[in-house]
Amino acid sequence: MANVIIFGLAENSSLAHFYLKHDSEHDVVAFTVNERFLPEERGFEGLPIIAFEDVVSRYSPDDYELFAPLSPAGMNKTREQVFRSIKAKGYRMISYVSSYATTFPGATIGENCFILEDNTIQPYTTIGDNVMLWSGNHIGHHGAIADHVSFTSHVVLSGRCDVESYCFFGVNAAIRDGLTIAEGSLIAMGATVTRDTEEWKVYVGNPAKALEKDSRTVM
Repeated sequence: MANVIIFGLAENSSLAHFYLKHDSEHDVVAFTVNERFLPEERGFEGLPIIAFEDVVSRYSPDDYELFAPLSPAGMNKTREQVFRSIKAKGYRMISYVSSYATTFPGATIGENCFILEDNTIQPYTTIGDNVMLWSGNHIGHHGAIADHVSFTSHVVLSGRCDVESYCFFGVNAAIRDGLTIAEGSLIAMGATVTRDTEEWKVYVGNPAKALEKDSRTVM
């Protein structure tokens, strides 16, 4: 159990508050954002909002932990920047794994992961830091998901796949077993990936093919 401060005031933060309140032992005590984004109304979900620049003076890293359930904007680079800023202040970061997700003994899940209901994470799979798994995904056995990766819903990642950092998976994407999904790959909604991908490419279709554009220009 931890006393938790949530970074952000958008829908994901509201959802994180709901999940932590109703499906965890953690106690959310406040929200925080960078000072330039502070709203006039200094309350959210019935809790105080404080400037991130002041968070250490108000809530010591010895006594509080943070959670930053941000969107995958900028191919997860914004989420990475916030994650690193929080760690630089000396905070530990919780992860939320829904009690309605399926996991197995020995599961390895890093910090600041947001794993919602109906995810199946098979044995011998490693999940890094700052990974988001929206509801209903299948994460196959003996695979690895690196840091700063986002899955939407109903993605099938077959067994023995390696997912490198900054990847994004759209709804209903399917990945064949044993593939490497290269850094910064954007797998579009409904795409079926049958071969290893290339870094920072956008993949669409069935079978998926790379578009002539950099994924960082898309989101």
